[in-house]
Amino acid sequence: MNILVTGIAGFIGSHTAERLHDLGHKVIGVDNFNDYYSLDLKQLNAKSLEDKGVKIIKKDLRDTDLTSVLPNDISYIFHFAAQPGISATSSFEDYFTNNVIATKNLVDYALQCKGLKLFVNIATSSIYGLEATFPESVAVKPASHYGVTKLAAEQLVLQKSREQQMKACSLRLYSVIGPRERPEKMYTKLIACGLNDKAFPLYQGSDKHLRSFTYVGDIVDGVVSVIGNEAKIDGEVINLGTEVEHTTQEGIEAVEKILGKSINIKVVPKRAGDQSRTKANIDKARRLLNYNPQTTLLESVRHQVNWYKENFL
Repeated sequence: MNILVTGIAGFIGSHTAERLHDLGHKVIGVDNFNDYYSLDLKQLNAKSLEDKGVKIIKKDLRDTDLTSVLPNDISYIFHFAAQPGISATSSFEDYFTNNVIATKNLVDYALQCKGLKLFVNIATSSIYGLEATFPESVAVKPASHYGVTKLAAEQLVLQKSREQQMKACSLRLYSVIGPRERPEKMYTKLIACGLNDKAFPLYQGSDKHLRSFTYVGDIVDGVVSVIGNEAKIDGEVINLGTEVEHTTQEGIEAVEKILGKSINIKVVPKRAGDQSRTKANIDKARRLLNYNPQTTLLESVRHQVNWYKENFL
């Protein structure tokens, strides 16, 4: 089958595209290769996919002419492309245009794909708000521009399912870690600081924050399991993550254990909109997708440290 992956040069998108290719699907990717973070990392991810024969199209989804550059014989769309995370350098317009306008354009394109079996929107636990420990049925309370615009994107996709114009679902991901994680994210930054003897900036009070740190391979297991289950999950929101919680401090200690050295910590002012607790409620994912993440925090960190050393030292 022909499968389109947006944000293919990014962290989770590249892993998903690689898995789909290895499963025998023809994967086409689209990415705008913006400079929100290191282009070198995106190009490294893209090269590993292109070396396998995956076609990648450079295109900004905020453009309205997607049907002229993207193929229309697509069976599945996995929509990872977004303005990610909580960042003081990102404006509301960045979040709105990349997460809402781009998704609307992609939905319009998807409606032209007559053989489309399922549109898979990739969402986030940030939609829930400052605490994300709930089942998918609760009223959400996003507390950041990121969370608000990702919720809007999710609803744009699910609207078309409710109107019976296409089958669609949305997967809310929890604190994904592992090889290819973005450089500003916690574990890549911890590893870089530890290996290069630099101070790690720790947001005040965040050492006590609880997270469902989920290995990217476990996330990809859940993402690709939607294939063939489109009738069962049409119109559904599904959490993907681990039920195991760890504090940020435990994450720091895991990196220190793998590196075999202490990391210098510099406390900086806390960040507005940061979640205090995430714990993935995956009862629905277990029931509908037979989802069962197994990778431990220490195993995840070991994989990520090895990747970092192979590519950046």
